[in-house]
Amino acid sequence: MHAYAVVENGKPLQEIELPTPEPTGTEVLLEVTHCGVCHSDLHIWEGYYDVGGGQKMSLVDRGVVLPLAMGHEIVGRVVKLGPDATGVKVGDLRIVFPWLGCGKCDTCLAEEDNMCAVANRSLGVYQNGGYGSHVVAPHPRHLVDLGSLDPALAATYACSGITVFSAIKKAMPLAPTQPIVLVGAGGLGLNAIAVLKAMKHQNIISVDISPEKREAALKAGAHKVVDGSGDGAVVTKRIIEAAGGAVPAVIDLVNGTATARFAFGALAKGGKLIQVGLFGGELMLPLPIMAIRVLSVMGSYVGNPKELRELVKLAQDGELSALPVTTVPQSQAYEALMRLRDGKVTGRLVLKAESVS
Repeated sequence: MHAYAVVENGKPLQEIELPTPEPTGTEVLLEVTHCGVCHSDLHIWEGYYDVGGGQKMSLVDRGVVLPLAMGHEIVGRVVKLGPDATGVKVGDLRIVFPWLGCGKCDTCLAEEDNMCAVANRSLGVYQNGGYGSHVVAPHPRHLVDLGSLDPALAATYACSGITVFSAIKKAMPLAPTQPIVLVGAGGLGLNAIAVLKAMKHQNIISVDISPEKREAALKAGAHKVVDGSGDGAVVTKRIIEAAGGAVPAVIDLVNGTATARFAFGALAKGGKLIQVGLFGGELMLPLPIMAIRVLSVMGSYVGNPKELRELVKLAQDGELSALPVTTVPQSQAYEALMRLRDGKVTGRLVLKAESVS
C-alpha cells in the first residue's frame, strides 16, 4: 500500500510504501476512497499538544509511532474479509469508525470504544489511517453503510460529525428557544449548526474571529454571529448581548486559553462549558463560583459507533444539511494540511483517492 505519511514532525508529508495489511479474525480490509483533513491532524503532524503553562504533551511519548499515515475521517470500499468477519461483503462502501479501543473490555463491547481505558488504537493516530491507500477495521460493527450519501460528505461524519453530535447531546436538555453558543465556525462549527438545525433548535449563536467564517455560519443556519476577536471580556459581553443574557451552554470547538475564558464568562447559573477543540492552553477556575453558580466544565472527545449510526440516519432521512466540502486529490494531502493550518478552509477538505472517478 502507498501512504502520504508523517516521517518527521513538522516536515512535509512523504509518499512511502508500506506492507498492505492482511485481515485476520473479524478484521475487514478496505481501500480508502475518501478521507477528511481534520485539525487534529495538524497536532499529530506537529507532534505535540499545548497543555498550558508553557508545557507540551509529546505524542511520541503517548505512543504515536512514525512514519504514520494520518487521517481518521474515512470512507472505503471493502476489498478483503478476515475468516470470522460477517455482515459486509467485498465491494461494499462504508464509513469507517476510527476511534478504536482494545475491542475486548466491557466498555468496547458496550460500543463505547472511544472511552476505552485499556488501549488506544485510533486509526490515523496510533495506526495508519486514511492518508494511506488501505485501512483495517477490527470488526464489521465499526463500519457504517452510507447509503446514497455523498461519500466525501459522509467521511466527515466519522469525526467532525460525531464529535459535535456527542458534544451537543451533553449540552442537552435545552428548550429549542434557549441560546446555545458554538465557538468556532470551521468544519466542526458548521457541522454543529447542521446538527442543531436537524434537532429543530431555534437559537444558535456562532462565534469566530473570521468575518468569512461568520458569514458561512449565517448561511449554514446560525441565528446570530459574534466577533470572537479582541479582549476576552469584550467577547464575553458580545455573547451575552447577542443571547439577551448569560447562556446555558457553550460548546468550545476551538478550546484555547482565550476562547475558554470568554466562554466560561458567558455562562448563566447552572451553565455548561463543553470543551471539544484541542487548540491548547489552560483555564483557571474560580472554585467558589463553580459551586455557587452550579457551573459545569466538561470535556467531550469524539463519539462512539452508536452515535455515528444515529448521525448517519439523520443525514439519510434528509434532516441534516450538508457541510461545505471541497475534494482534493490524495496526492495533495500536505498542501491540504497547510491550507488548514493557515486558516484558508471553509467547511472541510476531503482527500479523494486518484483511483476514484
